[in-house]
Amino acid sequence: MFKTFNHFNYHAICDELAAADADLALIINKYGYPPLWSRPNTFETLVHIILEQQVSLASALSALNKMKEKVQELTPARVLLLTDEEFKACYFSRQKTSYTKYLAEAILSGQINLQKLEQLPDDEIRAKLTSLKGIGNWTTDVYLMFVLQHADVFPIGDLAAVNALKRLKQLPKETTREQVITIAEQWAPYRTVASMLLWHFYLSAPRAGIANKKI
Repeated sequence: MFKTFNHFNYHAICDELAAADADLALIINKYGYPPLWSRPNTFETLVHIILEQQVSLASALSALNKMKEKVQELTPARVLLLTDEEFKACYFSRQKTSYTKYLAEAILSGQINLQKLEQLPDDEIRAKLTSLKGIGNWTTDVYLMFVLQHADVFPIGDLAAVNALKRLKQLPKETTREQVITIAEQWAPYRTVASMLLWHFYLSAPRAGIANKKI
């Protein structure tokens, strides 16, 4: 059964990770515990994560808020009533307009049931979500980590998490994806919480050249 984390066990998991990894302990000692970032399991949240793909958090939130002003409540049915021009006026690119419409149709048709995903293991959720147009592994990782709070996910496609790990461990820039994955495996079964610590380090000790974190 997959492990999850919540407000009751979050700090204890952070402490367990810190006890096994002195670098993670340094983050807590210097910056305190990371926030427990979370999002509700809704269509709006998935649209928000799609908007965050490869853009800044500020521009993604701006587009989301513009859309919410337009439709009031961001639901699949309301979104599908909008024209492409109306999407464009809400700062949605052509691609993200297509992705959002596809997701809305998948939810309305019953192809995807967000509540039922809560009961499934990571690999089944990943298979279902990545079968949808516009949803890849990064989007699925964010969903698993921040929405469902599954405890053992490392977002290898997230530049901020990867670069924060390299900084923390003083690894060379050319460190490979496989090497990063191997290091992260040492934090199992709590790789999500370790990633929260890395993002906390990134946000607390910013340095030019690292991409915006997606939360």
